[in-house]
Amino acid sequence: MQDRLAIVCSKGTLDMAYPPFVLATAAAAMDMESMLFFTFWGLDVINRHKIDLLEVSIAGNPGMPTMAKVAGMVPFGSRMVSTMMKGQFAKSNVMTIREFVGNAKEMGVHLVACQMSMDVMGVRRDDLIPEVEDVVGAATFLDFAREAKISLFV
Repeated sequence: MQDRLAIVCSKGTLDMAYPPFVLATAAAAMDMESMLFFTFWGLDVINRHKIDLLEVSIAGNPGMPTMAKVAGMVPFGSRMVSTMMKGQFAKSNVMTIREFVGNAKEMGVHLVACQMSMDVMGVRRDDLIPEVEDVVGAATFLDFAREAKISLFV
């Protein structure tokens, strides 16, 4: 049986959207079957209305530089810090989240959305990007994760 990676994606911020895609695409490149399970605010990452508008989480982020924390206290500060971070990613030739989604899909990473979270958050299937292969319940994800060598929650 092929090695597996299972990741629960529960946060919908720019800084928390990157790790699951970096890990899942790296795992796929290592011939591991990978599944990203988007739940609660993680649904923002695969929401066609929000994917390009994700912002960095500043509040309560202990790793955030002091200048960024100060910027987060002013109106539009999060947007300013997010724009700076996106610029730094581009300068470093890091793919956008939308590009990571396409790359992950091409590599066979399973992108699934949590049905219960969609119901609670008022997200409809047509709100999701087309790369999402299915809307599933927790039991479906757990069935996949049961056979995973690596399971992560981000």
